[in-house]
Amino acid sequence: MPSCVLAYSGGLDTSVILGWLQDEGYDVHAVYVDLGQPCEDREAILQKAKDCGAVSSRIVDGREEMCRDFAFPVLQWQAKYESIYLLGTSIARPLISKLCLQVAKEVGADAYAHGATGKGNDQCRFQLAAEALDPSVKVIAPWRIKRFRDKFPGRTELIAYCNEKNIPVKASTAKPYSSDENCLHISYEAGELEDLGVNGVELVDFGMTVSPQEAPDQAETVTIKVEKGIPTHVNGEKCTALEVVTKLNEIGGRNGIGRIDMVENRFVGMKSRGVYEAPGMTILYDALLNVEQLTLDRDLIHLRDQLKSIVAEDVYNGFWYNAKFDALLAFIQNAMEKCTGEVTFKLYKGNIIVDSRSSETSLYDEGIATMEGGGSYNQDDAEGFLRIQGLPSRVQGRVTPRPY
Repeated sequence: MPSCVLAYSGGLDTSVILGWLQDEGYDVHAVYVDLGQPCEDREAILQKAKDCGAVSSRIVDGREEMCRDFAFPVLQWQAKYESIYLLGTSIARPLISKLCLQVAKEVGADAYAHGATGKGNDQCRFQLAAEALDPSVKVIAPWRIKRFRDKFPGRTELIAYCNEKNIPVKASTAKPYSSDENCLHISYEAGELEDLGVNGVELVDFGMTVSPQEAPDQAETVTIKVEKGIPTHVNGEKCTALEVVTKLNEIGGRNGIGRIDMVENRFVGMKSRGVYEAPGMTILYDALLNVEQLTLDRDLIHLRDQLKSIVAEDVYNGFWYNAKFDALLAFIQNAMEKCTGEVTFKLYKGNIIVDSRSSETSLYDEGIATMEGGGSYNQDDAEGFLRIQGLPSRVQGRVTPRPY
């Protein structure tokens, strides 16, 4: 009998898919990838998978690896999709595929199945990652299979199937939107959020942040140390990557940091509205930016900034495991070699305010930068500098005068 690994959450969709795959003749190995998403009873999820016929079920902890090897390199690039989105879901998907394929190799499974729909981005991220890691892999995406959609055209049919198969599902009313979460962020989309006339941040019941209006009336100070472009300390305490993110989620969350509402362009072509919260990562983007401003060469930073939108698109679209992205990761690791320093923020009602910053490798020279008299910058030098810079314009001005 063929076998497959299923990326399993224990929710309605993957519970149905587990049963359907068995109906299709597969032995199913259920894998719950722990990326920091809240779960009331993980053992109950494993037991549910076994009770529903999975030949094996397991939790794989990917939290530290996601923060260290996926989120932090994207952070170093200052990569934000369409200038806003911090890519929390996008970053997680190639890791989920990697961990599921590792299990597939261990158990000798023939295929890898997931519950992503045929209209979204996640199907791209799951499959492109899987095929890059194992070109021979068979990816099963039930929502792209017509006979599956015909059998389950809506939530009513999914629940009826669970009742028929004695698959336990929560009989709660569906939220007016869907959500996806990990320790980097929570995303909210679909349902009532598809109406652009609805205020997203008022509709959503946020899980990581209080609203700026409800945040404390006193600013909270937080200090972050960065070493070679990697956040290593929070308030003087050395932390793992996961600990950095977790601590800053708590600190930023209670101060209303990191909520956004945007309309983005999905890889499959449509525009989609998403509401996101990412308190810890929002603080880290600002922290690294302030250390970069002190320590990195102008032309290097400008080159990085020309490329960062390419990085964001590749992460968003699912092209993590390819030659171009390998080269981009190598570039940023080298670029961040001197990016070491410390920044202190005051957090106040959704705002991040720089209190101080310092670095032993700072390129900022007060003696050069000062606007006061003296210093080591000779203003006479600017005369020749500007004559040379202006030479092409003077020639063009004589040949093709501009009206003014």
